[in-house]
Amino acid sequence: MAIEVGTKLEGKVTGITHFGAFVDLSGGVTGLVHISEIADNYVKDVNDHLKIGDVVTVKVINVDKDGKIGLSIKQAVDKPASEARPPRAPRPDRPSGGGERFGGGGGGGGGFNRERGGRPFKPAAGKPSFEDKMSRFLKDSEERMSSLKKNTEGKRGGRGAKRV
Repeated sequence: MAIEVGTKLEGKVTGITHFGAFVDLSGGVTGLVHISEIADNYVKDVNDHLKIGDVVTVKVINVDKDGKIGLSIKQAVDKPASEARPPRAPRPDRPSGGGERFGGGGGGGGGFNRERGGRPFKPAAGKPSFEDKMSRFLKDSEERMSSLKKNTEGKRGGRGAKRV
């Protein structure tokens, strides 16, 4: 019997490793069920789910050129339609259509906005602008880096005397 991708077969577990289980399909043909293909939930140890000698239904998920056969137990199980993931409901905090982020209008970010009369956005008085915040951040960052360099240069070994 030719083994084709997508076919469901019965086989017997012949070996268990930390990465999966070997299943004898028929006529001495053996395939591997990877640990990720054993169950829908997380499988920490294959021995918790399978034992040598168990008869399992598997689905062929791939056949390599060199003869290796990839199998899946979890894909062989037919799931009822009720277990399928339901479609996502629209979020109440977002407008339908989702066009705002990709040029659908709105006018959220600042800069030039026709809805406010075509003038550039100016921050409220008393609040620092983005550029002010950025320059303050860079200054603080440079001060921290210089003090960090001063404190770590003396602790490095094998460089000889301290640099000044």
